[in-house]
Amino acid sequence: MIESLPIWLTLKLAALTTLVLVVITIPIAYGLAYTRFRFRTVIESVLNLPLVLPPTVIGFYLLIAFSPNHIFGEWLEREFQIRLAFSFFGILLGSVIFNLPFMLQSIQVGFLSVPPAMIETGIALGKSRWTILRKIILPHCKFSIFTGMVLTFAHTIGEFGVVLLIGGSIPGKTKVTSIAIFEEVEAMNYGNAHLYSLVLLLISFVSLFVLFLWKRNGLLFSLEKTE
Repeated sequence: MIESLPIWLTLKLAALTTLVLVVITIPIAYGLAYTRFRFRTVIESVLNLPLVLPPTVIGFYLLIAFSPNHIFGEWLEREFQIRLAFSFFGILLGSVIFNLPFMLQSIQVGFLSVPPAMIETGIALGKSRWTILRKIILPHCKFSIFTGMVLTFAHTIGEFGVVLLIGGSIPGKTKVTSIAIFEEVEAMNYGNAHLYSLVLLLISFVSLFVLFLWKRNGLLFSLEKTE
C-alpha cells in the first residue's frame, strides 16, 4: 500500500510539520517582533537552539522525554493513552520542534520588514491588533510566510537524526525516506538508494524552484508598479 511507503511517510511528515508550524509560529513571531518583555532574549535563544544543535542531541533528549519511563512520557500514556516514542505522532512532534526556527526566522523577518507607518496608521484608525495583523501585516509578509513554508517542507524531507532516534525504523509508521536510504546503503542496495535519493532531490529542487520563481515574479511585479 502507498501509505506504507517511505516516500509517502516523508511527504506526510513534511506537510503536517509545515502546516502545524505555520499555525503556531505566526503568533510567536508576532510576539517577538512587536512586544517587549523580560527574558525575551532567553526565549528567542531557546526557540532557535535547533539551528545550532546537532539533530542527534535534540533527538536523544526528546526520546528520553517521550519514553514511558520518563515523567512526561509516563503521564501522557497514563492520562491520554498516548505513546510518543517510536510512533508517527512522536516524530511529527520532534520534527515540529526541530524545524521551528526555520519557519520562525522567516516569518519574524517578514514582520520586522513591515513599515511602522502602516501599523501606526491602523492604530490611529482605531483598528484592533487582530485586524492590523490580518489586514496589514500578513498580506505584507506573504512571501516571507511562503519562504518559511518551503524551507520547512524541504528541510523536513531530509531529516534523519531526529526521526531515527525518536521513531526508529518501523515500516509504514516511522521509516521515512532518509532512513530508508541509510538502510539501503548499509545493505549495499545502491539501486534502491539511488531511487530514493533521486526522488528527494527532485522534490527539493521543485520546492526551491517554485520559491525562487515566485520571488522573481514578485520582484518584477514590484518594479512594474513603481515605473
